[in-house]
Amino acid sequence: MAKNIKEICQQASVLIGSILNKKPESITGVMKEGEEWKVLVEVLERKAVPDTQDILNTYELKLTKDLEFTGYRRVGMRHRGDMVVEEEV
Repeated sequence: MAKNIKEICQQASVLIGSILNKKPESITGVMKEGEEWKVLVEVLERKAVPDTQDILNTYELKLTKDLEFTGYRRVGMRHRGDMVVEEEV
């Protein structure tokens, strides 16, 4: 069973990195949904010059309470320089 948020974030980063063979940039969200954890991870998809034109994708990973992987999907894409405003649900 997961001990803390840090452990959940570390596991999500390792998983998405191994699935996509790309380095995760940052964790942008962690939410508990029932018995599962939903983690949002930004991944650098394409490096550009200037770096404000780098393309970042956001992936949503789902993990069980024991940190077992149950699925992922891409939920967003942006240039590094784009301002992103999240709407509250």
